[in-house]
Amino acid sequence: MNIEYTQRGFAFAKFEDRYGLKCSLQKSSLATEDAIWFGVDDAEPVIMARDAIRMGLKPVEGGEKDNGWVPFKIPKEVLLHTRMHLTQDQVKALLPALQHFAETGELPE
Repeated sequence: MNIEYTQRGFAFAKFEDRYGLKCSLQKSSLATEDAIWFGVDDAEPVIMARDAIRMGLKPVEGGEKDNGWVPFKIPKEVLLHTRMHLTQDQVKALLPALQHFAETGELPE
């Protein structure tokens, strides 16, 4: 993971998850305590084609084009929270479970 810096000097790293979604880890500009932003950069919402057709969001095209997932346009006025805003204490609380998973592939019991 390569660390880069925003124009304001905050460190960030970009990477992709298992499904190829663009993700990031970034130092927060929060002034009251140290925190990071962590998660998917864009939710990339999708809907099953048959549901989009049923809801009047997609015309019937026939064949395979009416199956599977299709993009679902969210109005620009709608905010989707895709990244976690985590404090140092929250990261510390997550670390044991993440370390256990990294070593065993399982979550701790």
